[in-house]
Amino acid sequence: MEPMDAAREALTRARRTARDKGLRPGAAGRSRRRGGPATTEPGADGRRDPQLLGAEVDRLVAGRGWAEEVQVGGVVGRWRSIVGDQVAANVEVVAFEGRTLTVRARSTAWATQMRLLTSTVLGRIEELIGEDVVDEIVVQGPAGPHWRKGPLSSGGRGPRDTYG
Repeated sequence: MEPMDAAREALTRARRTARDKGLRPGAAGRSRRRGGPATTEPGADGRRDPQLLGAEVDRLVAGRGWAEEVQVGGVVGRWRSIVGDQVAANVEVVAFEGRTLTVRARSTAWATQMRLLTSTVLGRIEELIGEDVVDEIVVQGPAGPHWRKGPLSSGGRGPRDTYG
């Protein structure tokens, strides 16, 4: 099916659904002045002209104070495009606190590689997300096994103290 045919079919379905609900598409009861430029000021009924989605999202983010959370989500959500497929498969984002990004590598070799790539990754984050989002990248190696089982544990050297 061609894309234009699919769009035409979707428009026809939407019109049919509106007509079944008793609505008449295009007949909102509001007439627009002809000849004059469209305005973004509210009319007599309080509605505004449509705005670009990006501008409205930016206004919403700024109004709610979500700018920092959106930047964090931009780094975490775009991690694969920032570092590439191979690095993203072996290094994952663990935490993002303040302006410090903490990542964990699957092996010590990948941890070393990520430490060498830190300045390059910081440059890519500035390029793709924006400046002053991440100041430092902390690289952790793979997590070793732990002997704690459950919420309660006793002090001591762990399982080694029972062998001798």
